[in-house]
Amino acid sequence: MARKTYDMYCAVARALEVLGERWTLLVVRELLTGPKRYADLYAGLPGIATNMLAERLRSLHNAGVVTQRTLPPPAASTVYELTERGRALRPVLLALGAWGLPLLGAPRDGEQFRLAWLMIALDGGYDPAGAAQPVTLALHVGDEVLTVRAHGAEHTVSEGCPSRPDLVLRADPDTFLAWATGQLTDEQALSAGMTVTHGVHGLRRVRRMYPSRASASGPDAE
Repeated sequence: MARKTYDMYCAVARALEVLGERWTLLVVRELLTGPKRYADLYAGLPGIATNMLAERLRSLHNAGVVTQRTLPPPAASTVYELTERGRALRPVLLALGAWGLPLLGAPRDGEQFRLAWLMIALDGGYDPAGAAQPVTLALHVGDEVLTVRAHGAEHTVSEGCPSRPDLVLRADPDTFLAWATGQLTDEQALSAGMTVTHGVHGLRRVRRMYPSRASASGPDAE
């Protein structure tokens, strides 16, 4: 396949030669939360053809964005992970997610949802002032569980449940998505079945970390 170029001596054009193809940045998105097996990547990218995924991984590997390694026994699985240059794309993905959050609205017919996808958008709009004290948040949304650790400028999202969370939030996907995109207030989300440590006060604590989604939530009073 001939390499696509823009014939421009421009850093943006060069970057798009690597990242501008369909699915490429979504592959990077999947690797932001850690190494993945090929099967995990394929499952996290519904709609991609397996040959397309292989081609995108090959292109990213050739560009120094993605690397492969074999996990030690007993797993002994081959995984893909971001290189240092690949991890440097994290702010790009977060900015795109934050920019795209107001475009979400209600899910379109047939659209799938993963909690990690939404957390990229919220991560991009994270406000360090909302976590002046260290906080570990366990998010249980449907069958998915993520851990958020925040303290000032530090903010990480990882898969799995922490051993001693400060806050635990549980919700079905529809309720959490509606709350996270500002379609439900804190009180409406709790009435719809969302639960969180310390109730509405705990939920407001979470919201202060992500003010970009607060349009439906009203004043920040305790």
